[in-house]
Amino acid sequence: MKILAVKPELCNGCGACEEICAKTFFKVTDRDKSTIRVAQIAEGKYRVDFCNQCGECIAVCPTQALYRIKNGIVRIREKDCVGCEACIGFCPDLVMYAVPDDVVPIKCIACGKCVDVCPTKALFMAEVDVPAPVTELTRSIRVKTGAGSHGN
Repeated sequence: MKILAVKPELCNGCGACEEICAKTFFKVTDRDKSTIRVAQIAEGKYRVDFCNQCGECIAVCPTQALYRIKNGIVRIREKDCVGCEACIGFCPDLVMYAVPDDVVPIKCIACGKCVDVCPTKALFMAEVDVPAPVTELTRSIRVKTGAGSHGN
């Protein structure tokens, strides 16, 4: 399955990824309506947060609105979501977000639009065999992707 991955050392904090995400899904450039979040952690250093499709949220959804599609991506069935936000509170990486004026939370679906607009190529799509626990994905995708490996 392909998931979004990042080389944080290449991120310049421009926010292009946040803007395209909000524009794609909400038709606005409001970064608060983005499923990818960029935060400065030190001078010239940024953290990029997004869902890595671990699926740990699926089990806590009382209405089974969260599910994994054929390609491995975790999706939200909007018609079944009651807005309880259990998934937001349970997400181990805190990458599911409430959106003002909307009951349904938002999360990254690895569409790749952000990859296309990233001027430094900090974001890329990485192939992983199967969904893995968050700690393993975080270690294998976010840490071992330095030095031009592109997650492969």
